Amino acid sequence: MAGDQSDADVAALLADARRVYQERFGGEAQVAVCAPGRVNLIGEHTDYNQGLVLPMALPLVTIVVGSSTSGQSCSVETLTESADEPRRVDFNLPTESSPLTSGKPAWANYVKGVVQHYRARPLPAFKAVIASSVPLGGGLSSSASLEVAVYTFLQQLCPDDGDKVAKAVACQQAEHTHARVPCGIMDQFVSVLGKEGHALLIDCRSLEATPVPLADPNLVILITNSNVRHSLTGSEYPSRRKQCENAAAILGKSSLRDATMQDLEDAKDSLDSVTYQRARHVIEEIERTAQAAEVLKRGAYQEFGKLMVESHNSLRDLYEVSCPELDVLVAAAMEVDGVFGSRMTGGGFGGCTVTLLQADATERTKKHIQERYSGHPTFYVTTPSEGARVLSVMEK
Repeated sequence: MAGDQSDADVAALLADARRVYQERFGGEAQVAVCAPGRVNLIGEHTDYNQGLVLPMALPLVTIVVGSSTSGQSCSVETLTESADEPRRVDFNLPTESSPLTSGKPAWANYVKGVVQHYRARPLPAFKAVIASSVPLGGGLSSSASLEVAVYTFLQQLCPDDGDKVAKAVACQQAEHTHARVPCGIMDQFVSVLGKEGHALLIDCRSLEATPVPLADPNLVILITNSNVRHSLTGSEYPSRRKQCENAAAILGKSSLRDATMQDLEDAKDSLDSVTYQRARHVIEEIERTAQAAEVLKRGAYQEFGKLMVESHNSLRDLYEVSCPELDVLVAAAMEVDGVFGSRMTGGGFGGCTVTLLQADATERTKKHIQERYSGHPTFYVTTPSEGARVLSVMEK
């Protein structure tokens, strides 16, 4: 899904959204924007520990088309078939005395959260249609893609100061308060700031981003969706975060970003075995991510792939967020000649794997995975793409 194909996919999605807008609301949408999902190449469960991550923006996007309208009432419809019902919501703009609150359907909480945390006033009421090619619950950050797309849409109706980092933080706040997921900053950050032909090394403490070239035409990123769906609002994600915070407190650190393996070994007797394992994963994963960015700059894909596999093994054994389906997908990919590395990506408990491979190995890798995996995988062949952007409503 590189180049011309991804442009065609965006155009088809935009045409669908514009058509439905016209059917539901009459007239043409004044504004069209999109924001990408992301895949994290390495650096998993490090972002909320103020660590390093190395994601890239995907050609899979969420599109919002719409127009401002008079009054206080907003109407939003999603075309995403796997979203919960109802697919259309109406709500009034927030006021000081009457902020927007969470409710049903769940998908609308991301929209409401962004409206609530938007950084400019006065926002006009609006009508909008959402369409997305980012799979829900696949670990490719459909939620951040939606948040950033909504924020980018609101910027066209009521411009803010254009601060991109503050935009990502506002979208993260929306997920915390309205979707009630205590996520780190990575997903929103790369959806806003993604750069074509580059992965982004993000320091989640300083919020600095360093583009890392990833534009070798002989290289592709294969994303394999296990189609086992997970939800991060269960107990697993918050419990991992709490375990990391407890470990940092016992080590006398503000976060595990400041901890070394020596610190962890010195405090081992004060930690239960599970907390020790969680902290070890994070400390080693932050170091792995720093190494991975350096080897990628050198084009040392074999070394990068080895770090990806180490990351997967740590997520499986120490952080315990993998599952049998993901383990089979990684093992199958690594059996194919031309594959450099593979790992689970995203929160875990299902979702996707990410594989770095030679472009000419793509078809045989997909075929081998299909033979070895008893489920029904979906494949996305991708290259690093651009972050959130405005689309022409006249695009066909």
